[in-house]
Amino acid sequence: MPSRPLFTICYTFGKMRNLPIMLCWLAVCRPGNAATSCDQLASVALPHTTISSAKPVDAGYFSAPGGNPVTLSSLPAFCRVTLSITPAEDSQIGVEVWLPAGPDWNGNLQSVGNGAWAGVISYSGLAAALDAGYAAASTDAGHTGNNASFIKDHPERFIDFGYRAAHEMTVTAKKIIEAYYGRAAKYSYWNGCSTGGRQAMAEVQHYPNDYDGVIAGAPVFDSSHIQGTQLWFWQVFHKDEDSNIPREKLILLHNAVIKSCDGLDGVKDGVLEDPTRCGFDPFDLLCKSDDAPNCLTRPQAEAAQQSYLGPTEAKTGRQLYPGREWGSELGWLNHSGPQPANYATDLYRYAVLGNPAWDYRLFSFNKDVPQAMKILKDTMDFTDPDLSRFFAHGGKLIQYHGWNDPGVPPQGSVNYYRAVTQAMGGVQTTDKSYRLFMVPGMGHCVGGDGITSFNMITALEQWVEEGRAPDWIPASKVVNGEVARTRPLCPYPQVAAYRGQGSTDEAPNFVCRVP
Repeated sequence: MPSRPLFTICYTFGKMRNLPIMLCWLAVCRPGNAATSCDQLASVALPHTTISSAKPVDAGYFSAPGGNPVTLSSLPAFCRVTLSITPAEDSQIGVEVWLPAGPDWNGNLQSVGNGAWAGVISYSGLAAALDAGYAAASTDAGHTGNNASFIKDHPERFIDFGYRAAHEMTVTAKKIIEAYYGRAAKYSYWNGCSTGGRQAMAEVQHYPNDYDGVIAGAPVFDSSHIQGTQLWFWQVFHKDEDSNIPREKLILLHNAVIKSCDGLDGVKDGVLEDPTRCGFDPFDLLCKSDDAPNCLTRPQAEAAQQSYLGPTEAKTGRQLYPGREWGSELGWLNHSGPQPANYATDLYRYAVLGNPAWDYRLFSFNKDVPQAMKILKDTMDFTDPDLSRFFAHGGKLIQYHGWNDPGVPPQGSVNYYRAVTQAMGGVQTTDKSYRLFMVPGMGHCVGGDGITSFNMITALEQWVEEGRAPDWIPASKVVNGEVARTRPLCPYPQVAAYRGQGSTDEAPNFVCRVP
């Protein structure tokens, strides 16, 4: 227990900062260095939070526990804090906070997002953030297991998954950081893709003061439409047996698209810099007579054409949601198998229709998506273009999306960027706080034939901390561990344009400009 004078100081400080006395003692009055105080964090009292353990971890390899037994590469020494947060009676939000030893800490927090239905701590994300010098935080989003069965009879846990778990984790992690280091994190960052991208948008729109900088990759932030479109894609390929396009013919289609459109950007490199300029007609591959390996049957050509168009209104032909882009064909196989994507069927079974036995073959875009919009508008649909509160405190948002994403239509990110630009007073105003990067040749969050290796967090740091807006981001294509190509990754609507001289595999020979 601190001496009486120190207790008085802690009490006064705690009242000013709204901190519990024990937290204040650890943050302000404790002697010694942080590494010797890791165990003490277990006794910190925080609102609706139980800290189950706080233990130092020696430098070296770390094996993640439980259902995610992956061995992570060599890490610096850190204090590992595991805890559970219960903001509602039926909540149980699992969280881990990793705190690098004092000299290794860069002074900032980086929270990492989840994928799919979450249900597990993102250990690889924690490791990457820790290795970069951050205090890092991750949550299981309020449940265990990467499926949606937790939603049935647990509305509070669904709210946790939708947005509350990320916020509660953020608030708690900041308090633990302050207790451990004796000072608050200078800057706070969010870094997530897919579900992590949706969590990013929820933070920006609902809790705009949580983070100074946010990375939202391929955000599933319009779940009612995105997952509805995934079910619709599956229906297109399973209209009947003849509509499905086998792997060999997807390769045929992809090669024909690249051959037709690759040169439109001035460089033939097997990647479409801006696939919206393509417009290849799959009926150009129509079989002249019988089915053959080097052509598409009429049902297959129709299925491909519909995939590019996306869901449309039957009577008017009006597009209801964007389709896939030219060049993404090699990823379609993941969404055309015997069953639709589990994430999509689970969402409609558990969250929208409340019927675990619902037959996905009965899905109707025109009927079920409007119902989903009503149910998910407050939990999983975060498309509000008014980002004024986030911008007002100096927040910076980087959004990115691979043009070859086969499951989350990339045009959805473009449409959101345009909506924000319009709502916030034009490009000149918006670009001070928000930029979108469309990645040529990249699939969903990772992989693909394009320049899929880049460091968004460094670009965001420079923007937040130094005021250097990302006019372009260095990116590369890595093959077998070696850099095969470099290019500038350009903010939308700019693309990387070849200057006309020098190697087309070297970034200095390209410039970002609007086509």
